[in-house]
Amino acid sequence: MIAVFSLLTLVVKAQTAEEVVEKYANAMGGLDAFSRNTSAKMTGTVTVQGMDLPITIQIVNGKSMRAEVEAMGKTIVNVYNDGKGWKTDPFNGTGDPVDVDGEELVSYKQQSSMVNGLMNYRGLGNKIELTGDETIDGVKNYKIKMTSKEDGKETTYYVRSNDYGLTKSFTTRNLGGQDMEIETDYSDLKDVGGLKMYMTRSQQTAGQVFQTISFTKVELNVPIDPKIFNK
Repeated sequence: MIAVFSLLTLVVKAQTAEEVVEKYANAMGGLDAFSRNTSAKMTGTVTVQGMDLPITIQIVNGKSMRAEVEAMGKTIVNVYNDGKGWKTDPFNGTGDPVDVDGEELVSYKQQSSMVNGLMNYRGLGNKIELTGDETIDGVKNYKIKMTSKEDGKETTYYVRSNDYGLTKSFTTRNLGGQDMEIETDYSDLKDVGGLKMYMTRSQQTAGQVFQTISFTKVELNVPIDPKIFNK
């Protein structure tokens, strides 16, 4: 009877948030492996309002990021570099570089790291909490709520129990002056130099997809001219 009771206790033992995130990090290739890469260049398309627009993102890991989207002969540029950010958007009257701050700057900074805030929650001082689970397409997903130390923003990640990959995440973003809940769905997981990366990320709000980014090529540890991050 004691042996049977011990076995049942082992089976029903709940995993902690820390255990789930550690398994997620390992499934993606490991925190150290992501951190060792010095740079990345990603190319593909962003689909907006039925248009497939070329996108290029260049990253100096943990320091700088430049994202370019080409549309109708014009280029939208977002840049983060060592604590500062700027952008140009000819479609919104900012053809010349404009400084960014607040939530937008934090977002740019997060994009400059190849390691997301969940995987590196300890290093960034973020808090994580296991808030329950949900079955999606027949697979149990752990719900991990992460609270960013930098801005207090909460993001809930759904981590699959069978392979510890990401299914989706929910967070709040300011769109057009209004705070809205954004759902990001992750798909097309591929191995890139020993790292697992989701090549497609689809974002929606109120049940409507407003943006899908699909990368066709990812290059690691490539030379990047530091001048591209200057205004």
